[in-house]
Amino acid sequence: MQVLKTDYTFIIIGNGIAGTTAARNLRKRSDKSILIISDETPYFFSRTALMYVFMGHMRFEDIQPYEKEFWTQNKIDLLQQTVTRISSKENTIMLASGQTIGYATLILATGSKPKHISPLDPEIKGVQSFYHKLDLENLEHWVQDTQNALVVGGGLIGIELAEMLHSRKKNVHFLIREDYFGGMILPVEERKMVTEHLQKHGINLYLEDTVDKLLTDENGRIKQVQTTQGKKITCEWLGLAVGVDPNIGWLQNNLIDTQKGILVNEYLQTNVDNIYAIGDCAQLIHPPKDRKAIEAVWYSGRAMGETVAKTLCGKPTVYNPGPWFNSAKFFDIEYQTYGQVQLEPKKNEEQHLFWKHPKKNRSLRLAFEPSSERFLGIIALGHRLRHHLFDKWIREKRKLSYVIDHLPKADFNPELTRMAYDKMNFKSQWHKLQKA
Repeated sequence: MQVLKTDYTFIIIGNGIAGTTAARNLRKRSDKSILIISDETPYFFSRTALMYVFMGHMRFEDIQPYEKEFWTQNKIDLLQQTVTRISSKENTIMLASGQTIGYATLILATGSKPKHISPLDPEIKGVQSFYHKLDLENLEHWVQDTQNALVVGGGLIGIELAEMLHSRKKNVHFLIREDYFGGMILPVEERKMVTEHLQKHGINLYLEDTVDKLLTDENGRIKQVQTTQGKKITCEWLGLAVGVDPNIGWLQNNLIDTQKGILVNEYLQTNVDNIYAIGDCAQLIHPPKDRKAIEAVWYSGRAMGETVAKTLCGKPTVYNPGPWFNSAKFFDIEYQTYGQVQLEPKKNEEQHLFWKHPKKNRSLRLAFEPSSERFLGIIALGHRLRHHLFDKWIREKRKLSYVIDHLPKADFNPELTRMAYDKMNFKSQWHKLQKA
């Protein structure tokens, strides 16, 4: 799509959830001109659903939530191009095509980029990350003649890759630095459960180990990995899942302040008055209590997009993401967390009640503050919980006893009745702690 104007009121660089949400909310509140620029795809798509395209559950067009007519009907111009330079003094951007476009307000929503760590060279054939649409296309190419696949990194993208390749009946190896999968997000009991679940699915886990050396065949394609523990893993494809960094490398030699990400205040404004940053690329100078300065999660990007639109349309709004939550899937085990739950709680700050089903991959962990008995958060495996209730209970600073009494209302699973929750013995655990 060609640029229709040489000047726009709002230019948004990046068409992910943050940039797209900002554009939609700007249009709801304003009739000013809007341009979204992306070098990845012409249209917004759900990045978290790429795995389901690979697994055959959906087509790529199915993960684009808006019809193409939506953008023209809402007078939001789209451009698939690379931005090479920002001139904050002249209020212009330059494209790779050489074209210059002016703006009144610029919103940076450039997202993340995968981390690359030595000696994992992404230039070796068959070595790649999984983040962009192009990564999906590359994976489809390499997987055709792959029998052994290795995933490096024990995060959420790593387990997605393991499941994707397992669905294609590949021999999947999974290399993780921690003692169990999920060392950054799960307490030890849950880590053990998920790790055993992966092994039962036939995933070859290599724990507490990292890559030492990559070996290639005569064509320059990956053929073997040697680990720091001296293991040799045969593989024709290697997936890098060692995390992401804000995509700001292209912002060199300009007046915008950056550290790890683009520095923004509580209104998501940079040090340049008419330039804002949202989503994965934004780094809050003063993040809200119990939140990180950079949060590369879908709902934070959406919340930032809504917030910045309100501010730019005459209603200055402080970014407030509310209580933390996240969700994922470990093969067929659903994972949800709400609030703040310490993986290794300090006794005087936080205590936990924990229940695990004796036969099924299902568990609940409730965190609370001992002195006030205030409910702090929950980690759930094998459950689908109602977000609005936990968000409400955390905001209202409900007591642990209240949450225990109302847990059945928060579970979508019809088999988990009041009686089922009573069998979890949260009340008896709670009484024992009170007496201790």
